[in-house]
Amino acid sequence: MHDPLLTVHDFSVVYDVDPPVEAVKHVSLELQRGEILGLAGESGCGKTTLAYGVQRLLKAPAVISSGSVVFHDKGGEHIDVNALEIEEMRRFRWDKISMVFQGAMNALNPVATIGSQLDDVFAVHRPSMTKTQRREAVAELLEIVKVGAARVRSYPHELSGGMRQRVMIAMALALRPQLMVMDEPTTALDVLVQREILRQISQLRERFGFSVIFITHDLPLLLEISDRIAIMREGEIVELDTAERIWNAPQHEYTKTLLSSFPRLTGEKVAR
Repeated sequence: MHDPLLTVHDFSVVYDVDPPVEAVKHVSLELQRGEILGLAGESGCGKTTLAYGVQRLLKAPAVISSGSVVFHDKGGEHIDVNALEIEEMRRFRWDKISMVFQGAMNALNPVATIGSQLDDVFAVHRPSMTKTQRREAVAELLEIVKVGAARVRSYPHELSGGMRQRVMIAMALALRPQLMVMDEPTTALDVLVQREILRQISQLRERFGFSVIFITHDLPLLLEISDRIAIMREGEIVELDTAERIWNAPQHEYTKTLLSSFPRLTGEKVAR
């Protein structure tokens, strides 16, 4: 079904240094409602710059040099993201789009409980909520991400890395956004915890219907979780297709190179 949530057209980002560096070059893509879109490529290919750019999170010397970003709200409104004022953009980021940043599980305030940090999200963005309503919402969030409401008074150092990452996902999920952008959310976690987090993201997507842009250099991981995958190289999307076709019939040589760089778990035994 053709039901776009985000349309990016001819989007470019330049780092205004001497000489200027084109980090993202004329990228166009359309994210469907409820879809998990994987964004893959080696370090420095521009995938994080693209994700930050569409949310206007870039800082100098990065400059959006061309293109448009349109968010198709479920209410039917088409929002020109580049035209939003600063305060409108601040509300938009939490209400419509949320982000789990790279290394986010280490970004929690070490001297505040996780309950108070989640409570702050509602206090700032849902000022009409009572203290009791906020407390109930925080407990519900912690249950949803399988941390458990009993952990509401825990401090970040009392949680494992996987638990802290779940708290960050809870924070991103708090206002029920329509799009969640996840930048290398499982990089610092061991393989078993990675799989648990990925399973949970898929389950939450099915439950709440949000879309996901999942950024990683780990292509096998994206093949497991994504509906479609965009392959980036040197600031450009060189291939965009379903995960199945990327795996079975990659078209671009760079995609084939990426796939061949990861060891297969199955295959003929090598005689020694």
